[in-house]
Amino acid sequence: MTDSTKAVEPPHARFKLGALAATPGALAALQQLGVEPMELIVRHVTGDFGELDAEDRTSNETAIAHGLRVFSAYTVRDPNDVGKMHRFWVITEADRSVTTVLTPSEY
Repeated sequence: MTDSTKAVEPPHARFKLGALAATPGALAALQQLGVEPMELIVRHVTGDFGELDAEDRTSNETAIAHGLRVFSAYTVRDPNDVGKMHRFWVITEADRSVTTVLTPSEY
């Protein structure tokens, strides 16, 4: 992992993020798309978990209440290729030590 830094939670954070990290593949893809990793992290920590089904959203609510792993999934459209979509995951570990932005292939 690269780009690890101390977390600063936004005002409406629902849980602690811990240190922030992003994998090389996620950083490269987000840069190519013109998306800042913090955009996804802010959505994640404020409870916008992206494209999750009802069961996974309920699991996240339980995770927040009981200190378990929180998972979000986001799809970003490629502005240079309208039909191409890029998928990103944001995961906060159960102990709240780290939150990582990654692509599914890097899991």
